[in-house]
This record gives sequence, C-alpha cells and structure tokens, in this order.
Amino acid sequence: MASNKAVTLGTADFEVFGKVQGVYFRKHTQKKALELGLKGWVMNTAQGTVVGQLQGPPKALQDMKVWLQEVGSPKSRIEKTTFKNESPINNYAFKSFEIRH
Repeated sequence: MASNKAVTLGTADFEVFGKVQGVYFRKHTQKKALELGLKGWVMNTAQGTVVGQLQGPPKALQDMKVWLQEVGSPKSRIEKTTFKNESPINNYAFKSFEIRH
C-alpha cells in the first residue's frame, strides 16, 4: 500500500571549516543536536575540520544546519560549512548523538 505521508526523517552529512578544533566545537554540537532531538555523530579530522552526520525531523535538521553555519561554539570561528548526502530516511541509524574520536 503506497503512503503519501510527508517526509518525517532526513539525514545530512556535514563538514565545518575554520577555527573549530580546540574550542569545544564537538561538545557544543552534541549539546545542540540533543536539544533538537537529532541523532548522529561528530568528530575532528586530521585536516582541522569537524565532520559528522545528522538524522532527524526536517525542521530540526534545518535549525541545526543554521547553527553549524552561523553559531557554533562560543570560541569557534566558522569559515564555511558544507552539507552533502542529504536525503529522506525511514529509520534512524543511531541511538543518540555521539562524539567520535
């Protein structure tokens, strides 16, 4: 039976460039994601960026994308944020939002 219900969950990968390491960016990202009810992960890269994956309702994803582009942690300086692999999903792949090492 086909369903015409609206998309209830989405996913997006992100990468944040700028001064985003050593400024508690991952901790603040986790806190914001959990506040918005998002699941996924965040981690530092060897290139000095922060990458991660978000999963959740479209409105929460949009709020998080704005936060990742314009807010960040108090001492961070975001130069740019990229998003890719954005698509609807049927189920969460993660139980919570974790900081990976």
